[in-house]
This record gives sequence, C-alpha cells and structure tokens, in this order.
Amino acid sequence: MVAIAFIGLGAMGYPMAGHLSRAGHDVCVFNRTAARATSWLGEFAGRAAPSPRDAARDAEFVFSCVGNDADVRAVSTGPDGAFSGMGPGSIYVDHTTTSAHVARELGDEARASNIEFIDAPVSGGESGAQNGALTVMCGGREAAFERVRAVIEAYARGTVLMGETGSGQLTKMVNQICISGLLQGLAEGLNFGSKAGLDMDKAISVIGQGAAQSWQMDNRASSMIAGEFDFGFAVDWMRKDLGIALDAARENGATLPVAALVDQFYAELQRRGDNRSDTSCLIRLLRD
Repeated sequence: MVAIAFIGLGAMGYPMAGHLSRAGHDVCVFNRTAARATSWLGEFAGRAAPSPRDAARDAEFVFSCVGNDADVRAVSTGPDGAFSGMGPGSIYVDHTTTSAHVARELGDEARASNIEFIDAPVSGGESGAQNGALTVMCGGREAAFERVRAVIEAYARGTVLMGETGSGQLTKMVNQICISGLLQGLAEGLNFGSKAGLDMDKAISVIGQGAAQSWQMDNRASSMIAGEFDFGFAVDWMRKDLGIALDAARENGATLPVAALVDQFYAELQRRGDNRSDTSCLIRLLRD
C-alpha cells in the first residue's frame, strides 16, 4: 500500500481513483466541486482534501485527470497546486490529454522541485476507466515510470513508456487522429448501406469479421445505426484533442487533411447542439 493523491474526479478520474482504493492504496482525493468528492467517499475508502497541495502532502504518487492545459497548470503549479505539497522524489502522473508543450513545461518545473513528472494520457473511454481496462501512453524518465507502473495498472490493461516527457501526449494525438478518420469512415459506410437498403446490423456482423473490423465498429456501429449518442466521449472533448493535434502538426510539418475535415464536421455538430453527444454522432450530418 502506498500513499496516493488523485486530483480530478470526472467521468474518468472517479473510477480510476476507485480502482486505486480497491487495490488497497491510501487514497486522498481532491475535486473542485466538493460534492463530487463526497460522493466518491460514499463508494470508496479514502480521504478528501480541500486543495491539491493538501491532497499531495505525504503522497508518494500524485495523479491528475482534469480538463485541459490550463486546468493541469492550475492543479499542479498554481496557487495551492500539488507541486508545492509534494516531497522530494515523489512522482506526479498526469492523465489529462494536453499539449506536449505543457507536459514538457511541467516536466521541467517538476525536476527543478526535485520531483518527477510523467505525462500519461489514456485511451478507452469511460467504460475502460470503469472496467480498469485503459491503455496508458507515458512520457518521462524510465526510472520514475518503473516505480509507478504497477500502481497505474490498477486501472489499465496496457501501460507503455513511449519516450521522454511529452511523448505520451504525442502518442495520444496519433490515437485521436486515427479515431477521427475511423469514425467518419464508419459513419459514411453505415449511411451508404442504409440508403442502399441493406440490413445494416447484418452487414456489420459480416464485415466486422474481416479487414474493416475496428474497436469503433465493435462498440459504436450498433448505437450509430439506432441513432443513440447520449453517452461516451463527448464531441467537445474530441474537438479539444483534435485542436491539440492540428496545432502540433503545424509545428512539425505533418499534413492532416482528414483530421482537419472531421474537426470541421465536429464544429458543425457543436453548432447544432451536440456538444455532449458521443463522437460517433458524425453520422447525423449524413442522415440530416
């Protein structure tokens, strides 16, 4: 059992912190909305703190899963941030999807404070967090990664060190670029087949056994066919992630024509009010 702080009890952080508690760790949580922490304590063993700094005090490992670059800065290096409460040699693991710039910036600040920083964005969505089956892509120093790896595996099925600080975030960008293209292709295929008069549930059961198979097809085709999108990874979050990837592509010279196009499709869905709908709602633009 180790002392752990977990900052951010949103749709992902709430079950992730729960897995750490169930694994027997001494978990102290912080959430900006205190009622969320109170709810978590009603389900899991642990403690709540009034600030990230208080949560991080005496913790060997500090985890965060918040919204964006500004949120990570606020809970780590801002007033009452976790860095100010962490002891020498402790490790900060950030599961937020952010820019690689922020990851490198915080890595530098952590080392200056004699602590370690690992950027560790995740893939697998809410169901992956709830089932302890996330994929975690990490950037940071190998010694720190090896120390915290077994703890992360309380909610992960795969945890990989991709390279130096920022590499985890760059890998997550690759993930989101691929997903955006897969979802648009799936939406177009389903819409085409429906207009052609095919039984699409039957069609998916066939092509899902061949080269077209993907996680998105296995987990989203049926709900797309049924027009159900009130769940899953929100359009707002995908637009944030694609924006990060497109910014990084402008810096490194990569060309992302499909990702840029799908980003604009998501912008249209936001204008229509689908901000919190699952990313698979791309098919609505084709049906309407």
